[in-house]
Order: sequence, then structure tokens, then C-alpha cells
Amino acid sequence: MRIATLALLGAATLGLSACDQKGVKTGTPVVGGQRATAMVQNANGIDVGRATATEVAGGLRVTLDAQTLPPGTHGVHIHTVGRCDGPDFTTAGGHWNPTGMKHGSMNPQGPHEGDLPNLIIGTDGRGTIGITIPGATMAGLLDADGAAFVVHAGPDDLMTDPAGNSGGRIACGVFQAG
Repeated sequence: MRIATLALLGAATLGLSACDQKGVKTGTPVVGGQRATAMVQNANGIDVGRATATEVAGGLRVTLDAQTLPPGTHGVHIHTVGRCDGPDFTTAGGHWNPTGMKHGSMNPQGPHEGDLPNLIIGTDGRGTIGITIPGATMAGLLDADGAAFVVHAGPDDLMTDPAGNSGGRIACGVFQAG
């Protein structure tokens, strides 16, 4: 698990070191930037985490602090509809994909904005992720029907449409501005 965490941190560092056309590092905090949070709940309505989307230079920074989830690797994605009706959370719709790309960071025709790295939950039920989504905007995230943060039962293979074979949806939270 330590090696996977270090690899993820290395990838995140590389992603954050990119610069936009004006020389500003992607991921640099924006003064007065907007923020949205989603309280992520399981099918029983129990809080299992908090996802946050924050405006940064060149995109959105998305983080998740999770607890009391099943140990193992889980696909996590941003979905297109701000609804989380249990128990299966299908009301959250498909993945957030305003650019019409294919699923997955390993897919030559991807990724789309809703694709996030796998979440690794330890034996204590806790895990975190953080990623900057280049080009994503708060206006796009919080459009007319909103958006949701979804945790899947299994790992995302980071390639297969539409959800990386990551299994059923086990937790969901609706993004709210503020």
C-alpha cells in the first residue's frame, strides 16, 4: 500500500507541476476561488466521507477524505447529476464527460473530467485522494442538474468504458456550492 500511495503522490506532483499558457502553475490556488463539497454517504445514509472541489489555476482540485468504507481499492468518479437516491445511486447518472472522451487515464481516447484515481482504503476503513482536473470549471461541475461524487465497490481498470469495470455504486454525495 505504501508503494501505491507513493506512486499516486508522484503522479499528482507531476500533474501539479504543469503550467498553463500564462506560466501559472496548474493547481495554484485562486484567490476568492469557489468551492463545493459533497458529504458522501453509504446506502444506509451513514456519512463515509467528504469530497471537496476547489477552483485552482487551470482547473478544479478534487479531494476526498473517506472513513468507514470497505478495505481495498475502489473506483471513484464525478457523476453528471446531483442526486444520490439509494440504495444503488443510479440517479447520479453517468460520468461527468463534457468533452466526450472515453473512460480512463490509460485509454488513448480518454480521460474525461469525471475520471479520478482509484481510492485505496486501509484496514482501518480510511483513505484519501487528491487530484487536479485540468480544464474543469466550477460552472461545469455545478450546472443546472448538479454533480455527484460516487464510490464504487471495486477498482477502476482506468480504461474500459463506461466505468472501468469498477462495479456497483456503494456511496454517493451531491456537490453543494459554498
